[in-house]
Amino acid sequence: MSGGPIRVFLVDDQELVRTGFELILGTTSDLLVVGSAGDAATAIARLSTTAPRADVVLMDIRMPGMDGVTATRHLTALPDPPRVVMLTTFDADDLLVAALRAGAAGYLLKDAGAAELVAAVRAAAAGEAPVSPRLVRHLIDSFLLSAPPEPARRPAHPGLERLTGREREILAAVGLGLTNTEIAVRLSVAESTVKTHLGSVLRKLGIRDRVQAVIVAQTIG
Repeated sequence: MSGGPIRVFLVDDQELVRTGFELILGTTSDLLVVGSAGDAATAIARLSTTAPRADVVLMDIRMPGMDGVTATRHLTALPDPPRVVMLTTFDADDLLVAALRAGAAGYLLKDAGAAELVAAVRAAAAGEAPVSPRLVRHLIDSFLLSAPPEPARRPAHPGLERLTGREREILAAVGLGLTNTEIAVRLSVAESTVKTHLGSVLRKLGIRDRVQAVIVAQTIG
């Protein structure tokens, strides 16, 4: 990402949603909306050729024609891909896990407040995986429902053996959908300590973000 403002591109088939998000993001000095599109195909065309490229794309998960999952797969395959945050509702269970596998960086409910929207864009641009707190448990449940039957489930992640006891505790708490603040309270440690341990967990497991950590946590026996 450049040293200037975080460049954001909006993709949603509802003009009212795009306008509302643009108004919110436009009031923040470190964020800049560089474009928008009402469908996935147009978004891919613009994001593949427009300069400067967007740093973060807010992508509706369910749209007429090409859905947000397919669009995300296209965008994450670009040479310098943007971070894609999916805009979703609680009735999009069938697409949540597919979006994760397509490379989505995070998930935000479409009725998110202004502060949550801004925080999610900043987190995504920083390489984190923003997930609406109300959506974490929903995402976990959707992943578990889509998993193979018990006998066919994959074994625990081999990297788990490299984790310390404290790191396993934090990973398990992430798997429950707890935020860093909630984990810090539960384990009676500083929030900065949780962030440090979680960073170590991601490195040892070779995974990119918190959402993937949630999935790995489900394999802990």
